[in-house]
Amino acid sequence: GHRSRKEAANLFSHCLDIGANYMDTAPTFAGYGIAQAALGDVLKSRRDEAFVVTKCWEPDGEKALKLLKSNLAELQSERADLVYAHSIGSDKMDPAKVLGPDGTMRALLKAQRDGLTRFIGISGHNRPQRFLDVLKEFDVQVMMTAVSFVSRHIYNFEETVWPTAHRRGVGLVAMKVYGGGTKKSGSRMRPAELLSAFRYAQSLPNISSVVIGIRDREELDANIRFARTYQNLSNQEMANLIEKGRELAKTWGEPYGPVS
Repeated sequence: GHRSRKEAANLFSHCLDIGANYMDTAPTFAGYGIAQAALGDVLKSRRDEAFVVTKCWEPDGEKALKLLKSNLAELQSERADLVYAHSIGSDKMDPAKVLGPDGTMRALLKAQRDGLTRFIGISGHNRPQRFLDVLKEFDVQVMMTAVSFVSRHIYNFEETVWPTAHRRGVGLVAMKVYGGGTKKSGSRMRPAELLSAFRYAQSLPNISSVVIGIRDREELDANIRFARTYQNLSNQEMANLIEKGRELAKTWGEPYGPVS
């Protein structure tokens, strides 16, 4: 989303050409630049080839529906396959509002009934308890959270939230598996750690998908190579990597916001 619209569209087209068809995007509020609009340029002729995901970062239900309709217009699609109530751990997403009678969650249920999306979900990076609160009150189909062998020791969605979500039949999606970008780098992790980080996420029990951002063709090709050659971590490899993450976590602080 931080290149020309034509270049971005070409990269999305290449994804579809090689079989990468889970397209997770959002409008500019989340730092996505023009990615969503560029994806729309591709979807107008290839919609049936993609599973299209977008996000609503609005606690108010009416505003969330307005944003969803704006997202669909950018995507040049009549409906999404999945819409997330996005970043529910952020300060903006007051749980009393999000879960209330006029909040985002009920609005997304309405959008699902009205055919604007096939599935609804919740996504976020921090405050795991909020995810448990949503799961108690609403039936969502998918949950995407920040997951890595380092953030396990900070937010620990893997052990505090994912088991409950799985028991409720919720699809589990991992993001920020490389730690997320910083001002100086595309990832908090060193290049030598990326494959291990990918394998860690893919080796988690009951995981459905790993979502990784695309900065350029080189990064895309590397991630496709990881996916095609991936093997589960052995129990010993998993234990070693988790211990390594424990040490790295001491230097990360709370990179995605407060834990509680």
